[in-house]
Amino acid sequence: MSTAQTPGPLTRGERLDYKIVLVLSLVHFTGDFYSSFFTPLLPAFQTKLSLTLTQVGLITGTVRFLSFVVQPVVGYMADRYETRWFVLTGLFLVFFVIPFSGIAPNYWILLTTLCLGSVGSSMFHPSTSGMVNVYAGNRAGFAQSIFNTGGTLAFALGPVFITSYVSRFGLSAMPWTMLLGLVSFIFCLKYMPKPVSENLAGLGFINSLKRTFGKVYKTVFLIWLVMVLRAVVGQTFLTFMPIYLTRQDHTLPSVGVIIALFTIAGTLSGLTAGYCADRFGFKPVFLLSYLLMPPTLLMFLYMPGLGAYTGAFLSGFFVLAPMPLGVVMAQKLAPGSRAMAASLMMGLAYGLGGVIAPGMGWLADIFGLTIVLKCTAFIPLVCLVPIALFPKIK
Repeated sequence: MSTAQTPGPLTRGERLDYKIVLVLSLVHFTGDFYSSFFTPLLPAFQTKLSLTLTQVGLITGTVRFLSFVVQPVVGYMADRYETRWFVLTGLFLVFFVIPFSGIAPNYWILLTTLCLGSVGSSMFHPSTSGMVNVYAGNRAGFAQSIFNTGGTLAFALGPVFITSYVSRFGLSAMPWTMLLGLVSFIFCLKYMPKPVSENLAGLGFINSLKRTFGKVYKTVFLIWLVMVLRAVVGQTFLTFMPIYLTRQDHTLPSVGVIIALFTIAGTLSGLTAGYCADRFGFKPVFLLSYLLMPPTLLMFLYMPGLGAYTGAFLSGFFVLAPMPLGVVMAQKLAPGSRAMAASLMMGLAYGLGGVIAPGMGWLADIFGLTIVLKCTAFIPLVCLVPIALFPKIK
């Protein structure tokens, strides 16, 4: 690989390369911007196609299941081969396919377009996340938080944009939104470097896992379990929050703003959590975040009217704060396979958490949506025990 084409990896003690990290964050932002479209539009899709809550949950569950399946495989391939193909193909699928969900004539075509977009999202996430640590210098937590901010900011702005856009132009005008993604795609095509191989090309998938996680698999499993349960909470609320809010007489643009506040808070907390983890260690940040998730989520559910805005911001702050930390901890424990470690904590955990969504929708159809959301709010307390077993890592 020519050094003229791709900057070499940073060594420990060097400064964070903001230029490369910001380009990778732009990839993250663009992909997640389009991925954020379907959740706030679920009430519109539900009305247009007469969807049940079980079908709504099945959409989310299938989309997340594809992340569950695809990301570890792509993470493994990204650690073997120095190519931008995974990132660029994935990014193209997201911004080109998802906008066509607006003109889907039935449930199955809607599901197909969203699933193709999910495959695209699963392709670029492991490679880009794995590259961040290469250019992070000695500030891995903060660099990963910057990268994560690209995604959380996208999930904040995307719902506001798409709900306002659809309210004005209708679902049928969604395909035109792909022009924004095309501009970003061309920029990333020009400036994004190639990934740096982990030299795992001579190993099979199982041997790569053994080499990467063999000595630390117990700790990595605990981190993964905590990230899965966080994903269950986050995905359940993000999936059914729009429907819950519309039943509370919020308009579609209002739903978009509330979801945006939830994710904007995650943008701020992600940067704060990354900075604090680099300075004080990861374990205290995890404990504080999971301890404060339940009261803030219940605050969101119990605060009526305008109080929903405050509750969404506070709950989003703590629910989304740990997202970059699990990735960085896994990469520190298994530095020989950054993309695969990232895929376990992002795709595998996030995807498995989303797979629960159909079950949550089924329970909501039986017992009521509010009861299911209230029970889900207490799940983070279960995580306090495995977090207490985390090693001290800075």
